Parts: sequence; structure tokens; C-alpha cells
Amino acid sequence: MGSLAARRRFLQTTGLALAAVVPAAWGRPRSAHAEESPKRYQKALGYTMIGEDLPVEDKLRLVKDVGFEGVEVPTQLLKRKTPEPKVLARASEKVGVRVHGVVNSSHPDLKAAIDEAVLYGATSVLHVVPTDPDRPFLENYRQTQETIRRAIAHAEDKGVHIMIENVWATFLIEPLTMARYIDELDSPYVQAYFDVGNVVRWGWPQHWIEVLGKRIGKIHVKEYNLKAAMNEGMAKGFAFPMGRGSIDWARVRRELEAVGYRGWATAEVAGGDRQRLAQISQEMDEVLGLPATIEPAP
Repeated sequence: MGSLAARRRFLQTTGLALAAVVPAAWGRPRSAHAEESPKRYQKALGYTMIGEDLPVEDKLRLVKDVGFEGVEVPTQLLKRKTPEPKVLARASEKVGVRVHGVVNSSHPDLKAAIDEAVLYGATSVLHVVPTDPDRPFLENYRQTQETIRRAIAHAEDKGVHIMIENVWATFLIEPLTMARYIDELDSPYVQAYFDVGNVVRWGWPQHWIEVLGKRIGKIHVKEYNLKAAMNEGMAKGFAFPMGRGSIDWARVRRELEAVGYRGWATAEVAGGDRQRLAQISQEMDEVLGLPATIEPAP
């Protein structure tokens, strides 16, 4: 008993008390999802996946034609080749394809990203918590939380969620830690942006969904093949059509249903022309168990 008590005191001193981890992980009540839909999923893709050289409105008409309801766009802070927000916002309203979220990667100016999301009527800013191998783990943990914490009041005021994505940044790479990290920020406007494919390097998506539960605000959809990753290199695991890898999509669907997830499912894979985007749309229908939105290719 004496050694256990000493260990608990040590963990409390470092800020990682085990007693705090378990309650945070098992479905602590959080806010409703960012958006509710009559359907379980609303399909989207990244705007930069559209490979056709077309005006903005025509690009959105193309993705609508092949079965998508929304797009996700990098913020202007990331200096990617994307349309000016006002141009894309007008096209989105005219065509009827939502810009449902913005991607801000690890850029620290979350308030500016939130303001840009407001221009589109988007409901989320995707945030990647950065890591630094030269910085102590706990220091990085606390300082990255503080970056998010400074933007929470602005997010709540604007009605835009800050969504933390699980990525290959060697930080927050297992679900209990991510659940606790989110819970400690103590706001319904901080949620998880769950990437189904990214977790397979270290675990299984159905287990992450079980633990993160209502914290999941949106999901990214892509495949991962562990056999290819082990034999050909880790990045090669992503080079497979959805449903042709190591992910048990039936279990993913069951877990998403069990935690009550309804909302955006956004493809995050290599894009291309109309034919390629139609293929992605069909793959999403298959793995998510959706009615076919377009006729299958011959």
C-alpha cells in the first residue's frame, strides 16, 4: 500500500494521475455533435482533392454531381492555393455544397482560423497538436493545451468547434490520452476530429471510437493496409482503396452507431479528376453502408 500511495503522489505531481484518466475516457457527457443531420453521415472531401481545372463554382458542381454534400478547405494561414474565402463562400451558397470545416494544421493562430470558418458558415477548425522531441513531454502537453485554451472563448462566441485530429505526430497517439487531453480543456467546443485510417499504425479505430465516444465531432475516412506498411514502408499503407485494407469497417460502423455519431464524414485521400472523385464517393458509400449516390462504374 505504501508504494502505491507513493506512486499516486508522483503521478499527481507530474500532472498525469491515473485516477483522472479513467473517468475522462469512458464517455463523460459532452455537447451534441457540431451538426445534426436526418442522415447518419454527410459526405464530404477536401477541396484540394478536386483535380479538375475549373472555376470554383464548377468544381463544387462536380463534387455535388458525384455524391458529395460538402468540402473542407485549408485556411488562408497555411498559404495553400485555394480561392479567397469570399469567393468560395459565394460559390458554396450558390451551388449548395457546404464548406463544413477549415483545416488549420498546427498553425497557432486559432482565432484567425475561427474567423475564417465563420466566413464560410463552417462549424469546425481542424487542429493538429504539435510535438517537439527536444521539449519535455509534459511541457509540450501543457503548452499546447494553453494555445487551444486561449481560443476557446472565441470559439464559443462564434459557434465554431476546435477539433483535434489524431495524426502521425508522435503525440496523442492512443485514445485514453486524447480523451483526457480534450476533457481537461473543459469546453463543448473542443472535440476530436477522428481519422479512421491514421490510428491503424498504432491501434484499431473501433477501440478509439469506443473510448472517445461523444467527444468525436467529425471523422476523416481513408484506408490503411498494415501488411503493405510493414513490407513496403509505413506511408504505403494508405495506398489502398477504402475497404481493401486492414480496417474492419463493419465494426467501425457499429461503434459509430453505438456512440451515436451523426455528422460529416470527409474523405482524406489522393484526389483527381471526375472519375477519381466518383470512385472515392462509391468507396465511401460501401464502407459507411450508405445507399449508392451515383451509378457504379462499368
